[in-house]
Amino acid sequence: MGIKEQIRSFIDKIFNPPITFLDMAIEKLKAVGKLTAQGLNVGKYLAIFGDMPNAWQLVISSALMSVVILGSLLIFRSVMRLYYSLKEGVKWW
Repeated sequence: MGIKEQIRSFIDKIFNPPITFLDMAIEKLKAVGKLTAQGLNVGKYLAIFGDMPNAWQLVISSALMSVVILGSLLIFRSVMRLYYSLKEGVKWW
């Protein structure tokens, strides 16, 4: 066994525990990614409204849609305010 192999085995002894720890962390993160890739079943949470008459279901779905639309408009408004404030701050054009 030459000096080159001894140096290589010494370096492997030093770096082997962190590498095995990182490999284990990668495996755990991949397992978590598989678990979260399933998605969210919203119907399971809204199934309580399934017993209501059809008119009330339409009212609830309309209310939820309006909340989503208003939320997206608020986000758009805040982004546009940020854009205009940045444009106002930079006076070079």
